[in-house]
Amino acid sequence: MIAFDEYNKAKKMAEKQYRFSVSSGKYPYLPALDDILPFVEVAAETKLGLVEVPLNLIVGTKTAGRQTALASNFMPLLNDKSEFAAKWISLINAQVNEGIRDPIVAFEFMNKFYVQEGNKRVSVLKYMNAASIPAYVTRIIPKKNDSLENKIYYEFMDFYKVAQINDIWFSKEGSFQALIEALHADAENPWDEDFRLNVRSAYLRFSKIFQEKSDNRLSLTPGDAFLIYLQIYGLPHLLDLSDKQLAHEVSKMWDEFLLSAQGNSIALVEQPEKAQPSNLLERILSPVSSQKKYKIAFIHEKTAETSSWTYGHELGRMHLEEVFGDQVVTLHFDNIDSEESALSAIDLAIDAGCEIIFTTTPRMITASLKAALSHTDVKILNCSVNTSYKSIRTYYGRMYEAKFVIGAAAAAISQSNKIGYIADYPIYGMMANINAFALGAQMVNPNIKIYLEWSTVKNHDSHSALAQNGITFISGQDMITPVEMSRQFGLYQKDGDSNIHLATPIWHWGKYYEKIVRSVMEGSWNSTERTMGEQALNYWWGMSAEVIDLIYSNSIPDGTKRLIEILKHSICSGAFQPFSGILHSQDGPITKKEDAVLSPEQIVTMNWLAENVVGSIPTIDELNDEAQKVVKIHGIYKQKSTTEV
Repeated sequence: MIAFDEYNKAKKMAEKQYRFSVSSGKYPYLPALDDILPFVEVAAETKLGLVEVPLNLIVGTKTAGRQTALASNFMPLLNDKSEFAAKWISLINAQVNEGIRDPIVAFEFMNKFYVQEGNKRVSVLKYMNAASIPAYVTRIIPKKNDSLENKIYYEFMDFYKVAQINDIWFSKEGSFQALIEALHADAENPWDEDFRLNVRSAYLRFSKIFQEKSDNRLSLTPGDAFLIYLQIYGLPHLLDLSDKQLAHEVSKMWDEFLLSAQGNSIALVEQPEKAQPSNLLERILSPVSSQKKYKIAFIHEKTAETSSWTYGHELGRMHLEEVFGDQVVTLHFDNIDSEESALSAIDLAIDAGCEIIFTTTPRMITASLKAALSHTDVKILNCSVNTSYKSIRTYYGRMYEAKFVIGAAAAAISQSNKIGYIADYPIYGMMANINAFALGAQMVNPNIKIYLEWSTVKNHDSHSALAQNGITFISGQDMITPVEMSRQFGLYQKDGDSNIHLATPIWHWGKYYEKIVRSVMEGSWNSTERTMGEQALNYWWGMSAEVIDLIYSNSIPDGTKRLIEILKHSICSGAFQPFSGILHSQDGPITKKEDAVLSPEQIVTMNWLAENVVGSIPTIDELNDEAQKVVKIHGIYKQKSTTEV
């Protein structure tokens, strides 16, 4: 009698779903795979063997035979006196007494499952809210095409080879590879059973909590949100949390999920926002002596003595102390070369009362975000570009503007059609620097070639490679370190064993930090956020904001000096954009119109090289260990699917 009542409850669920489908203009019965496949180009079929199939991924039947016996939610529609009902009731008794053990037979297509044998078993287990059912599965593989769904499916098949997990699904390309990286998992060999079960269990827990909070109102899949979470906190952290603690962290991260659901929109703020001038009464009532004092921390990966990058930021920190006097107190933490040490340094800075914290390399982005999620009252900024997080702000410079001018100067003074360019990391913004230099040179000399070398490629000497090509004019690193007084930086000319320094781009980090700190002091920090709305906020200032500049030596001819000043003025005034007009890459046209101008997003995410560049972008495997770490966080490389049919 109890099982009979359960059948009628299930039947009511079916009737409700049937009415909803009809009123919504949807097909009210289970879809049949045989009705779908005639419209699909099939590449192959493969036997997967016995698979534990999540019941939520079983969506239909293989054939149309008993299609109308079940509503689209797999609940029974036939009356309780039917033979179908009797068998259904028998199955629910079996499930209660000993559990349904016999595997079903199913076909998988695009990670959805269609039952050939065992529809009633699936119906009963779905009614009882079971998680999965064993099944002998045949996979039907569609031919590759350019649709997003097809591309994601092929990435899923690569993932399935090693993970044997089909619960997780994404809405964006590259996510399965990103998941493997976030898990620090093997991308080539099958995972061991314990690791696989831990990942699947963690996902199911996370998915349940995420779906309860989102109530299907976001365009993200639970897999999308799971990946975002793992990229910040990692799997071991999740496994140590109770459901209550996990739910709390999901709530803290909600702005990040909302941002991702809106397409990870990034607001590239190209000019500092000017604060509204205070009136005379405000200045009288708020004398300098009573102004609030700010504690500001700088977290560096290296030291000023060993890194030109850190040296530049330290000059910026000292500039703050000089400009603001006793209105600011600055701290700096050096040799912070791991996420753990970065988190510790940020905590120490917060304990010391710091309200503004600058982490000065992209490698600290995750630590910065974790700290920001836990300390919402502290302003944390990371020096990087094209990073989409709502809880922190990032900052970088339009260095390509100065590179364009230096490229033009190099072509003007070089007596050769060859100029060398030594780059370090293939990360966001680097291609813009290289291409701007090449375009600036090409504007002066249409026949010039830029020979590109990478200082971070394993077992490779960039200077020797350029020397073998007879190249004497070279654009090298942007700054020198105090302990290395080499003149191989900026644009220089090799003259035998000596180097003649000609020009170099300049990062005015002091002015950058001054403008950011003033925005906090004067109130424009908050108004900028209101203006940009629900977007990740990246400061991306250039020569017009005086945070990027270039200097040149007296050995440059007067006519070239004038060219430099004209180009600088044109760029600062907005009269000229380096990436405008007809542009060609090594692979073909980028823009075909004279009035075309690349958008900030196109410049930041540039992954091509100009037609007059001789060289290529290295793959991640070609880079040294340090470079690989940077590129994995902030690189432009792309993983390709290895599945072939």
